Amino acid sequence: MGTKKIVYIGNKLRAKGRTITTIETLSTQLRSLGFEVRTYSGVENKFFRFLDMLRGVIANVRSADLVLIDTYSTQNFYYAVAVGNLCRLFRIPYIPILHGGNLPVRLQNNKYLSHKLFHGAKTNVAPSHYLMEVFASEGYTNLTYIPNTIEISDYSFLLRKHTVPKLLWVRSFAEIYNPMLALLTLELLLKTHPRASLCMVGPEKDGSFTKCKEFAQQKGLPVTFTGKLSKETWRELSQDYDVFLNTTNFDNTPVSIIEAMALGLPVVSTNVGGLPFLIEDQINGVLVAPNDPVALANAINSLKQDKQRVMALSKEGRKKSEHFNWEKVQQDWVRLLKQ
Repeated sequence: MGTKKIVYIGNKLRAKGRTITTIETLSTQLRSLGFEVRTYSGVENKFFRFLDMLRGVIANVRSADLVLIDTYSTQNFYYAVAVGNLCRLFRIPYIPILHGGNLPVRLQNNKYLSHKLFHGAKTNVAPSHYLMEVFASEGYTNLTYIPNTIEISDYSFLLRKHTVPKLLWVRSFAEIYNPMLALLTLELLLKTHPRASLCMVGPEKDGSFTKCKEFAQQKGLPVTFTGKLSKETWRELSQDYDVFLNTTNFDNTPVSIIEAMALGLPVVSTNVGGLPFLIEDQINGVLVAPNDPVALANAINSLKQDKQRVMALSKEGRKKSEHFNWEKVQQDWVRLLKQ
C-alpha cells in the first residue's frame, strides 16, 4: 500500500490571528507519520472559506483515500454537513472529528442532518468518553475514541504549593465559554483576598471581549487582557499564576485544561459536558456548578487554606495530562487511517 492521501477540512485561521485549531496541529503530526495531508481552508471570509472547503474535496476526488472533517456544534456544523454530502456523492470515505461541546444539542435539534452526516461516516472520532456515550445513546455505533493530544515535553511542570490567588483564564472570548463568570468570581474573591488578580488570554469572537473589558474597568478589577497569545508565550506566562479557571457553559475535552494540568496548575472548572470525564473532582481538579461565581470563589478560597491539597491537585493533574501525550496516542491514528 502506498502513501495514504488524506484531505483534511477545518478552520485553519492561525495565520489570521485566530486560535490554533486541531486541523493545524493534527495535520502536521500526521504528516510526520508519513501520511500525505492536504488541508482546507485558511480563507478568512466564512462564505469563501466554505466554498474553498468544497473545492478542496472536488479537487482531490480522484486522489483522496479519506476525508477528515473537524466538526463543531455552532455554525461550522453546517460546513461539516455539506462536506459530508459531497463525500457521499463522490463515494469518498470520510471521518468527522467531533469537537463541539454542544453537539448533543445538535443531535436533538438537527436529527435529519446529524443522521446523514454521522451515520454516513466511516467512523466518527470522539475525543472524549462523554461524546462517545452521548452518540451511543442516540444509536450511533460507528464510533472511535481518540483523545486530544499535546506534546508533553513542551510543558514544563511547576509544582504549585499555595494560592494568592492569581487566576489564569485561557479561551476565546465567546458567550459559550462564559468569560464574564471569571470576572464575577474575581470580584467576590477581592472581598477577602485583596491581592487576588486575573489574567485572561484569548482572542475576541463575538463581542464578549469588549463586554468583559468594560466591566473590569467599571468595577476597577485587577485584570490583564493579553489578547491572543502563542502557546509558547502563554505557557511561559503561566508560571506567574497559581489557579487555572475554566468557566464554560458547554464543553467537550478542552486542550487548554489538559495543558494547564501539564503545567501543574490546579484547575477549578464548571461541571459541564465532558469535563467530569476529564477532571476527577478533588483528585486532579475541582468541579463546581455552572454559572455560579459564589461556588467558584468558595472553591478557590478552599485551596488557599489547604497547601497539601494544592500540591496534590498539581501532581495529579500532571499525571492525567500524560495520558494525552502524542507519543501515546499516535498509534491510534495510525491504526484508524490505515484500515
